[in-house]
Amino acid sequence: MYEFDLVLLLLQQMCVFLVIAWLMSKTRLFIPLMQVTVRLPHKLLCYVTFSIFCILGTYFGLHIEDSIANTRAIGAVMGGLLGGPVVGGLVGLTGGLHRYSMGGMTALSCMVSTIVEGLLGGLVHSILVKRGRPDKVFSPLTAGAITFVAEMVQMLIILLIARPFEDALHLVQSIAAPMMVTNTVGAALFMRILLDKRAMFEKYTSAFSATALKVAASTEGILRQGFNEENSMKVAQVLIQELDIGAVAITDRDKLLAFTGIGDDHHLPGKPISSLYTQKAIDTGEVVYADGNEVPYRCSIHPNCKLGSTLVIPLRGENQRVIGTIKLYEAKNRLFSSINRTLGEGIAQLLSAQILAGQYERQKALLTQSEIKLLHAQVNPHFLFNALNTLKAVIRRDSDQAGQLVQYLSTFFRKNLKRPAEIVTLADEIEHVNAYLQIEKARFQANLQIQMLVPEALGQHQLPAFTLQPIVENAIKHGTSQHLGVGEITIRASQHERWLQLDIEDNAGLYQDKPSASGLGMNLVDRRLRARFGADCGITVTCEPECFTRVTLRLPLEESAC
Repeated sequence: MYEFDLVLLLLQQMCVFLVIAWLMSKTRLFIPLMQVTVRLPHKLLCYVTFSIFCILGTYFGLHIEDSIANTRAIGAVMGGLLGGPVVGGLVGLTGGLHRYSMGGMTALSCMVSTIVEGLLGGLVHSILVKRGRPDKVFSPLTAGAITFVAEMVQMLIILLIARPFEDALHLVQSIAAPMMVTNTVGAALFMRILLDKRAMFEKYTSAFSATALKVAASTEGILRQGFNEENSMKVAQVLIQELDIGAVAITDRDKLLAFTGIGDDHHLPGKPISSLYTQKAIDTGEVVYADGNEVPYRCSIHPNCKLGSTLVIPLRGENQRVIGTIKLYEAKNRLFSSINRTLGEGIAQLLSAQILAGQYERQKALLTQSEIKLLHAQVNPHFLFNALNTLKAVIRRDSDQAGQLVQYLSTFFRKNLKRPAEIVTLADEIEHVNAYLQIEKARFQANLQIQMLVPEALGQHQLPAFTLQPIVENAIKHGTSQHLGVGEITIRASQHERWLQLDIEDNAGLYQDKPSASGLGMNLVDRRLRARFGADCGITVTCEPECFTRVTLRLPLEESAC
């Protein structure tokens, strides 16, 4: 009967431990205990936490004769099991020294046994981790079994060290069963609390990640197309569906772009910003949160608005400048969820990145258009002068050839001055180049030979406009026109696996690898190819002085391949 009463009393003391553990599980201090790690902060937290549990286990114990029936083993074993041998040993040493300082027949034996209990928990920790089974560390069954064995070891140590032996034996007979039962159950329940908190944390994290991924996937690319009312409304509708909140609004710096949810009858897109919370977020660049309790929220548009709290997060563009806000609302009868607050801030960063990417893409498109216009402007005025002089000379001797030259000249300038699109077919590009070459051939006559080796099957492949013409113009202007003999221009198109290769070769071999105005057209072509298709594409030049110069262009057979 005495042992049963002692078990009940110790269980009461153990319940105090479990209440403390439960309260601690509601704080951030509990989070590092939910994982096996070698990080020093985690080890320190384990040491401090379970050293306190060890000391409290002694203080809350029941004085029996010249000893203390206690729940100290819970702290020592849990410290070793969650922190490893070093932490377990230090927790045991701290708890043991504290017990030794209180004196008594079992002071020394209890100090030694507490250290051994901590080391025993740490030993099991190391074995499970080395065997690749760290999750077993968090098993209530494991914690209970180790604590049971640890208490058996403690009783043996008391019998070995405490004197007189008769008193030690009588003490062990009195406290062994109650302490073994109480500490075993206490350790298992403590681990159960930890395991439940871990499962809840993982579920929370998983739900958070799943929601974030769904939002990211659903809003991908919308604001890249432009930060306007139409695209903002699409994003707002995705957010209110995925986040399950009262309302969503998106603004620029001046007006409301989109609103959906509670209050959409008076929060109308296109209206100027009237909320002080929104204006504060724009002016300061900081997140503004009005929970409706500590920070009161009141709608600035309608006195009977059912919205009761709001989170306003700035959207940022180039150079981190605030370009608008995203606003999440909750109804007056609902609390604003902390997960929605965290998600809202993350979503704002995602949308800001989309807006910025869209701005860069539009700037890149404008730059590309400028480069194309620059290529248009690179047509040498002397070419037109020479072409007209050539036409004048041909008219005198061959009216039919003159008619063809007029047609070639018309084709050249039509394609040079007004292309319908940035991307054209290889056949269209060859037609443009051929018009240019035929005009030049009429000028140089027998001193210029042209060879086109372009398979018809490759003619429908697409490539950027003005890819070949600047290269061919360079080959004549800085190559064959300065060659003493007959100039030869060869244009080849060939397929190499998934790549299209275009070669423009002249027989002059006068290429010089140095920056100059004459190389501007070729450099622009190279940059455009690399920017559009990647670093594997672009231009390479091979030159054998006074023999040949070959300019090779490499690009994918299908634009979608890169």
